[in-house]
Amino acid sequence: MLPTILIVIAALIVILVIFISTRPNSFAVKRSLTIPASPAAVFSHVNDLHLWQAWSPWAKLDPNAKNNFTGAPSGTGASMSWTGNNKVGQGRMTIADSRPNEFIRFNLEFFKPFKATNTAEFTFQPQGSGTLVTWNMSGKNNFMGKLFSLIINCDKMVGGQFEQGLASLSEVSTSPTQKQLLKN
Repeated sequence: MLPTILIVIAALIVILVIFISTRPNSFAVKRSLTIPASPAAVFSHVNDLHLWQAWSPWAKLDPNAKNNFTGAPSGTGASMSWTGNNKVGQGRMTIADSRPNEFIRFNLEFFKPFKATNTAEFTFQPQGSGTLVTWNMSGKNNFMGKLFSLIINCDKMVGGQFEQGLASLSEVSTSPTQKQLLKN
């Protein structure tokens, strides 16, 4: 009886491993929002990592996270590492490419709660009197990522955070303080 149970359990594990390995090798999450501000106004809040605390959805999840800034003050080469609670973990993001008022690409490295390397991009397109901002993140799915995707819908979870972040980015980009800074 025991050998039969062990064989059934082993067969189920093999089937599960095969099923998990057939999951997609990569993922992408993308959200967009038209913000009633100029590309320059919105771009400045993304291109300067020191300003992320004002709008980042993860800053709200752990306001006590420790951030460390290195490299350029903003733009290509600027880097921020963070250590926070179990909701934000530990990692680093570095601006790999920055084209004023048009595009920013980040290299994202996550160390905790899991290791991963992803790419995030922001595009800023004039849209009437506003700016269409698109936030995209993509990466490779290793075996653990594929397993995780069976349990958690990454697009809904991260996409929801992107939506919150874009809404907050809109608020800070259209604040009276921001408008005054642009006039000076």
